[in-house]
Amino acid sequence: MTGNRLLFYVLFLLTLPLLVAWWDITVGCTLFIIALTLLWRWGISLSALLKPVPVPELQLDTISASHFVEKVRWCMDIMDIEYTERAAGGTLGIFFTGRTVPQLRIHTGATRSSIGNSPDILRYLWGRYSAISPEKTQFLTPTPERLALEAKIDRYGVNLQVWGYYHLLENKALSLHLWGRNCPQLPAWQRYAVLTLFPILRFLIRKAFRISTRSFARATEKIEAFLLDVEQNLENDQLSILGNNVESTSYNYTDISFAAISGLWLLPEGYGGGKADGVELKHAVLPPAMLNDIERWIQTYPKAVALIEHLYQQRGKSQ
Repeated sequence: MTGNRLLFYVLFLLTLPLLVAWWDITVGCTLFIIALTLLWRWGISLSALLKPVPVPELQLDTISASHFVEKVRWCMDIMDIEYTERAAGGTLGIFFTGRTVPQLRIHTGATRSSIGNSPDILRYLWGRYSAISPEKTQFLTPTPERLALEAKIDRYGVNLQVWGYYHLLENKALSLHLWGRNCPQLPAWQRYAVLTLFPILRFLIRKAFRISTRSFARATEKIEAFLLDVEQNLENDQLSILGNNVESTSYNYTDISFAAISGLWLLPEGYGGGKADGVELKHAVLPPAMLNDIERWIQTYPKAVALIEHLYQQRGKSQ
């Protein structure tokens, strides 16, 4: 673990060609600088072994307003795991460093590993902690039925991204708020970066998610088809979408996933477990067309809404 040591080294490498050109350095001096640079890099590697930078055992890389982040965060909170959360502004990570969220960084010995994608993170958590705390990890047990439902929920989450961006990208103030412009937990430079780069970020999101009237209509149709499926599964007032099909009628990680991802539109109390307050939105400030969709879903899928609200109430009681 090198911390900022490697950052300073990279910045030096970026400025090195300018220094060589500006000072008109000879070939011999240039070779000497290259040798010193290689020695510096070796020193950084050596320092990581002899005096590593202190890092948390578990670090969850996030953006505050992410339903996939909320899925992992919530499950980790249920397990009562100690972890550090490091938030980044909006879409800066994916478009400028290629880093997706959520990402779990694990410190073991002298190495640090990372796992991306929410399903893979949940599989790791179940595998690591099931022998240590079986009672706390039972809800994470990956049965074939749960894995199939989780895949559907994740596709539902992607469709919700298309739906949400279609409504929000035209509203600069709301988009910036969701990306952390007003979030005190983010570094100041990131808050200014999302503001300055907003036109570029909006363009990239539209291209990445292929936001259009046609894609919005398809996404909305798929969202409502999935919500109808959930509604029908909950007809017997059971506590889980899968009900008696899997070992227990109590909730499991697929129910948590559904509630977390649906938080994008229902905006329930307690969303984020106190870690997304800086990007919180209220229904009253949403665009009218978006609010119309939400109100229609609340009326059409009352059992699904009741499950989401019940799980968030349980989350609030456990904190």
